[in-house]
Amino acid sequence: MSTTAISGSNPGSTGASAEKRWAALVSVLAACLMTALKLLVGLLTGSLGVLSDAVHSGLDLAGSALTLLSVRVADRPADWNHPYGHAKVENISAFVETGLMAASALGITAEAISRIFFHPVALRFSEWPFVVMGASIVVDLWRSRRLRQVAIRHRSEALEADALHFASDIWASAAVIAGLSASWLGSIAHIPWLRYADPAAAIAVSAMILTFGWRLAWRAVGALTDAVSPEIHTQMIEEVQRTRGVLGIDQARVRRSGSAYFADLTLSLPRQLTFQRTETLVSEATAAVQRVLPGADVVIRTVPRSTIAESVFDQVRAVAARNNALVHDVSIESFPDGLHVEQHIEVGETMPLLEAHRFVYSLEQQIRHELPQVGSVLTHIESEMATIEAPVQVAQNRRIEQHLRDAAANLPEVVDIHEVNVDRVGEKLHVTCHCTLPDAMEMRRVHESITELEHRLKLDCPDVDRVLIHPEPASDNQHRQ
Repeated sequence: MSTTAISGSNPGSTGASAEKRWAALVSVLAACLMTALKLLVGLLTGSLGVLSDAVHSGLDLAGSALTLLSVRVADRPADWNHPYGHAKVENISAFVETGLMAASALGITAEAISRIFFHPVALRFSEWPFVVMGASIVVDLWRSRRLRQVAIRHRSEALEADALHFASDIWASAAVIAGLSASWLGSIAHIPWLRYADPAAAIAVSAMILTFGWRLAWRAVGALTDAVSPEIHTQMIEEVQRTRGVLGIDQARVRRSGSAYFADLTLSLPRQLTFQRTETLVSEATAAVQRVLPGADVVIRTVPRSTIAESVFDQVRAVAARNNALVHDVSIESFPDGLHVEQHIEVGETMPLLEAHRFVYSLEQQIRHELPQVGSVLTHIESEMATIEAPVQVAQNRRIEQHLRDAAANLPEVVDIHEVNVDRVGEKLHVTCHCTLPDAMEMRRVHESITELEHRLKLDCPDVDRVLIHPEPASDNQHRQ
């Protein structure tokens, strides 16, 4: 199993942080002004509706101050103690604000019931409550829209909670105005029961506070408990499943911290893939997740799986790859008692024979265990070069080159031989060259041709130890003579 982590963009960028802090600061200043005005008018008139709205605005002030603090803390980068960052502080801020809203609503309701049933209070009517409450509606409408725009743009839970809180203030202020108007009308028209309009308006304000607070609390608790919308989860899985090469999704988890999303997936991939191809698929799957969750921090684990389309050759190579063995020239023959596998495996050039034999024997046992149709396995053990030596040009390279060209001339499919090099590495002669062959020749036949050419050269030049021939298509030949 391999793990690849690819991080998205940092949601707490300098520009976003500055805008969020400025929006929170403006909210604090507005809350200070409106709280002071409402409290003054409420005390002067004795209106519980105005006083309840003043308390509500006071909670706005506390909530706004808490929001300002939370967005400053939430935008701090991740550290050793908080590897997922500090963004959850915004969720905590929103949850605490709902507690303040609930406490104020219960207190206001208790006072309203007291004024209705036990201690009636006569109101001192004035035009100032209407002026202040009207101004409050205008201010709350402006800052609610402003905060909501910033909250949506930067996915800020705390700012969205503040915006929701101020939206509730608009309806609360409207209820207070209605209560004051009804009480004033009752005093003019001498309708006694209308004196209860002001405390009734206070109860209506409390009900609105509780309603908005409950919605906000539900969302805050969901964020704190890592709840994610099922639609988002489903969209992410469907998008990743469209990535070509992904066999399946074994696990997919998503969590949210403030405005940032973190996705953790386990993908099944074909086991014959190279590390480079696996990395490419992981990048494509990460891009698929980020199309659904822009800027998400994505961690993907990959698990190698066998596929129905795997051939016996693929399965043999998969066993070798799992044991970190280099295998080549795999051939398989069918006999009545089962398949016969022949393979060449490279081991370290300094590995003792006994250790190499035990390693290869274990490999052969695994092949027979995983492929019951295989009756026997024969392995040719080769040494893998681990040293880098400096080659030296030898004087007889012309002679060897001529033998190579003569051997090629006797093979009708060979178009030409070029870039011939003869070097001495230690006590051994190494020959390299490029061989031009027809474009349409199958690789099986290409291998047979260059093997035959190598064999003929070694017969003519027994002192040559190694021959490396690079085949090239005729249409790409730039050296034809």
